[in-house]
Amino acid sequence: MKRLDASKPFYAFSSELAPALTVAAGESFVLETMDCYGGQLKSPEDTLDRMNWATTNPATGPVYVEGIKAGDVIRVQIEDLKLTGNSVMFTRPGSGKVKGIVTPETSILEVVDDRLRVSTACGELSLPVKPMIGVIGVAPVEGACSNAVPDAHGGNMDCKLIGAGTTLYLTANHEGALFGCGDVHARMGDGEVVICGAETPAVVQFSIEREENLKLKTPFLVTDDLYVAIASSKDLEEAYQMAIDHMFYFLKENTALSDGDIGRLMSLVGDLKFCQVVDPQYSVRFEFPRHLLD
Repeated sequence: MKRLDASKPFYAFSSELAPALTVAAGESFVLETMDCYGGQLKSPEDTLDRMNWATTNPATGPVYVEGIKAGDVIRVQIEDLKLTGNSVMFTRPGSGKVKGIVTPETSILEVVDDRLRVSTACGELSLPVKPMIGVIGVAPVEGACSNAVPDAHGGNMDCKLIGAGTTLYLTANHEGALFGCGDVHARMGDGEVVICGAETPAVVQFSIEREENLKLKTPFLVTDDLYVAIASSKDLEEAYQMAIDHMFYFLKENTALSDGDIGRLMSLVGDLKFCQVVDPQYSVRFEFPRHLLD
């Protein structure tokens, strides 16, 4: 199986990047990823003022997928995701949306037996890991888009549902798609309110093919239980409206439901949720239960 290590990451999705790996459509391949700090925070003594910010949010790739053309919707199957080290978090005054923090602090969180050990002033917690991918996408239509930014190409969506066993749909804007990923978390809550989750290096196995059957607007995610429309914008109202509209389009184009049926069901069983509120653009998702359609 083809494998790409994290020794030569990229920091912005762009069609100008030379492919680091070429795979056939449907071929399984593996990407090794660094944590979002590029491995620069290794102990509580390491602080952000010592970091090279130009090398944060590294992603591995880009991967050129043979047979993919501009305009194709691609089906990205996340076949496996394994954490390969402990996690790190950094909090500081003014970081994210939590306003009460007064002291900068680097925390190293051990991952033992699929549990995340979190030390607090009141004792240690042991939380189950729920690995997810923060940065995942393809080259944008034009220019370069920093890995810190989520948009229509994917990017830093920080959706906690993007993990092993799920399928992400993206629109290829260029031949080969030029796919990449990074910023894996051992776990993260919706919102990612202090700008980081449990930032962890990982190994991720994928396969990518062209999708020819579903009509949908991307990014779009399918889990065992949910259909999920994801949207990002600098304007929060625009972000959640796009997520709602994209789910409506999916249900309209792929079922025999009437417009009224769709609206009623979206309001009765659909859920509108934040992915993250701390990146240069907000990311919002609309979830719809699969069992009602299946």
